[in-house]
Amino acid sequence: DSAPRTVPASQFFLGYRQVDLRPHEILYQVHIPFTRPYEFVKEFKQSPRREDDIAIVNAGMRVRLEQAASGGWVVAEAAVAYGGVAARAIMAPQVAAALVGRPWDEATLTAALEAVRSDVVIADSAPGGKVEYRRALAASFIFKFFAHVATLMDQDSQTSFKPDLPDGLRSAAKVYDRPHAHGVQFHADALPNDVVGQPYQHMAADLQVCGEATYTDDIKLSSDALWAIPVTSTRAHAKILKVDASQALQAPGVAGYFGHKDVPGSNMIGPVVADEEVFASEVVTAVGQIIGLVVADSESAARRAARLVVVEYQDLPAVMSCEEAVEAGAFYSYANRLECGDVDAALSAAEHTLEGTFKLSGQEHFYLETNNCCVIPLENDEFTIYSSTQAPAKHQKYVAHVLGVPAHKVVSKTKRLGGGFGGKETRSIFLHCAVAVPAHALRRPVKLSLDRDEDMQMTGQRHAFMCQYKVGHTSEGRITALDYKLYNNAGNSWDLSAAIMDRCLLHCDNVYKVDNMRVAGRLCRTNQASNTAFRGFGGPQGLMFAEMTVEQVARAVGRPVHEVRELNMYQEGDVTHFKQVLEVFRAPTCWKEVKASSQYEERMKQARVVRVEAFNAEHRWRKRGLAITPTKFGISFTTKFMNQAGALVHVYLDGSVLVSHGGVEMGQGLHTKMAQVAAQVFISETSTDKVPNASPTAASASSDMYGGAVLDACRQIKERLLPYRERFPDRSFKEIVNAAYLDRVDLSAHGFYATPDITGFGGVRPFNYFAYGAAVAEVELDTLTGDWHVLRADVVMDVGNPLNPAIDIGQVEGGFVQGMGWLCMEELQWGDRQHPWVRPGHLFTKGPGTYKIPTANDIPVDFRVALLRDAPNTRAIHSSKAVGEPPFHLGACVFFALKEAVYAARKDAGHAGYFVLDTPATPERLRMLCADPIATTYVAPDFRPKISC
Repeated sequence: DSAPRTVPASQFFLGYRQVDLRPHEILYQVHIPFTRPYEFVKEFKQSPRREDDIAIVNAGMRVRLEQAASGGWVVAEAAVAYGGVAARAIMAPQVAAALVGRPWDEATLTAALEAVRSDVVIADSAPGGKVEYRRALAASFIFKFFAHVATLMDQDSQTSFKPDLPDGLRSAAKVYDRPHAHGVQFHADALPNDVVGQPYQHMAADLQVCGEATYTDDIKLSSDALWAIPVTSTRAHAKILKVDASQALQAPGVAGYFGHKDVPGSNMIGPVVADEEVFASEVVTAVGQIIGLVVADSESAARRAARLVVVEYQDLPAVMSCEEAVEAGAFYSYANRLECGDVDAALSAAEHTLEGTFKLSGQEHFYLETNNCCVIPLENDEFTIYSSTQAPAKHQKYVAHVLGVPAHKVVSKTKRLGGGFGGKETRSIFLHCAVAVPAHALRRPVKLSLDRDEDMQMTGQRHAFMCQYKVGHTSEGRITALDYKLYNNAGNSWDLSAAIMDRCLLHCDNVYKVDNMRVAGRLCRTNQASNTAFRGFGGPQGLMFAEMTVEQVARAVGRPVHEVRELNMYQEGDVTHFKQVLEVFRAPTCWKEVKASSQYEERMKQARVVRVEAFNAEHRWRKRGLAITPTKFGISFTTKFMNQAGALVHVYLDGSVLVSHGGVEMGQGLHTKMAQVAAQVFISETSTDKVPNASPTAASASSDMYGGAVLDACRQIKERLLPYRERFPDRSFKEIVNAAYLDRVDLSAHGFYATPDITGFGGVRPFNYFAYGAAVAEVELDTLTGDWHVLRADVVMDVGNPLNPAIDIGQVEGGFVQGMGWLCMEELQWGDRQHPWVRPGHLFTKGPGTYKIPTANDIPVDFRVALLRDAPNTRAIHSSKAVGEPPFHLGACVFFALKEAVYAARKDAGHAGYFVLDTPATPERLRMLCADPIATTYVAPDFRPKISC
């Protein structure tokens, strides 16, 4: 019943989520006036990612110009607003005052930029971090606005406006217009009658795109099923003084609370070393560690009750990063190293030496399906586990261990995963074991499904790495000696960190021959959730250190980076630093093919088509970069005994065939490839009662190993059917099968495959073979904001004779983009010394609102992928090669292309020479390292933004 009330927008926002809206009022109307002649309004936003993202800083700016009596143009009105620099949107009165009454010229721009420092005041410990970047963005937006208005005024033929502004300003006003993405794929054609080698569609594609594919969380349980919700630690490191679940037990629908005292078998587990507890008993060592489970008749009831459990702590000192661990001497007992030549003597004799520290951040798996499971008790202490896991056999083993029952009484089944990337190999074990405890005690099915924020906080990520290095090289850029001290952030348990470090040590050469090389690794014991396997399993970290080293050497000697890469590249028959001979070494072939097909050198130098050098000369505030990188990835588990696989093949009397194997389908097309190996079959779920003791679906070796096992089983059946095929050459397969059955011939076979000749880590053949590739990327960078696009990417990948080229190309494209995401976008921010505004030990970036993976707008605009032709691999099934992990590192070419763009910007700013760029190459790092006058107002040219490592 009150009259309408009008409030200026500048007065409407009172604080964070507080507005001038009285209890009886609603917001009825927002009035946005039309612009008047020579009035300009422009919006700005910079976020970690362009689509579906919250701004780091945004701004709205308005100015009205009028012609003065003297004939010039001056500012009559001005208003500037900022978001992301305070708890609420703010006006910038000092900036407005610096504009009003003054001409639109360089002196006014300088005054406005200076006024930004008065209006935008952000404390060094402000929530959200990136304070130097946010301050610089506020100023950069003013700069862009000046360019925008000057450009529009200059284009108006009636104004006689003559801009008095810095040279090259117009490129600051340019808005990038991204065309539609497109791509082409090249591969050889298989023979028409062959099944293997055809680009068949993924067998489950139709079900998946229609939403009909069944995942673990879709399994229908009986009416007595219960939901489990974990009660987790809120402290990084603390003694548990008290756990009081009394209020939770009285909540509606609750069936029980379970902790370490309720475990019937052993509370200690671990895939390599039994150093973690299913339920924390006395001490918690990471935020998110499970203390207990509340089970109830619904998920909502269990969540409400879990919040009622009271836990009292006594805090203990915490270690959160590799640097802190090195300072504190907090390491696990692992200490492996590899060495060839005389490193110390070669360093002493080197013409030039370089040393420093590289840092690589971690990466969240971000599978679409979070970790979930259900445990169903049967009679006589038998259990069926439906698991979203890459390692059903390990889950069978440890659930039996925790329940105190023989392994044959536990059957672990997996139909398919909604992605895994290594994150569901071991870090889902503790969840399954915890859920099995109430299922055992209550004799009722129990299921658990983590929310995204829970999954990211609890289940670990790719290991962050730190490398302390010293390199010796010649004046032409040949590397003569290399000494790496590597540290990975293992987290609060051993998990697979040792094997991951082993693989890193084995990949620190990439494709480069160094006669004197020493690589040593340590595992840092920190109070993060235990980090774990991720696509590449430590290999990409080693490959990146090699590439970072070569890039720095190239800068030191003043040669193009691609020339120094070629100078140091292995040749056929060379021996690696881990003593494996390089046989059928195809890295140079991939390199030459992608260099030629991408027209790398022409695009770098020829101005006639506005190539990189010409573009950069004409654009002060937008820069392009072009880079080419190779890869060499070893295929096999580096633990020898894991290189074995089994399969079970049944032939039925109607002529149909059922294949079961130990590999897990997680979207990578493994079942489709196995069907092509066996031809015209149905692939059952992965189950431990069909194929026992299966190695995890990891290390990119599953097609090789399970394909070999399926082929072995098919060979046995084929040999049994051969006499009937010879006797009845004109009969159908069904008729031949029935004839054999009537003669009591076994129509079922167990196949087995063990990778031949390999030695594991420490021997002369840790890998069965190597997969190779090379990639070129061209990027465009907005140097004032750090925003960037991949204009084009070219990839050549060696996959041998592909089992299925369509699936393999999908793996190459997906691996490239995921690798690009790790190195250029995806940033983990932990509550550590670098990020004091985050609660100690907590992961700030634990959901899509704060953690950014690539979207459709981040893929290359022009994406060209070719599979190397005529490249059979005699050491794997049907002459194929693994394809899951090898292409991941090729995304590094985007990182180095971005760095080339920053070099161009720094050159214009008068800062030539090498600079350090930690991963990921976020807009913050890229923009601040451009070292232009706006950036250097806030930071030094060698600024190194904070990183959780």
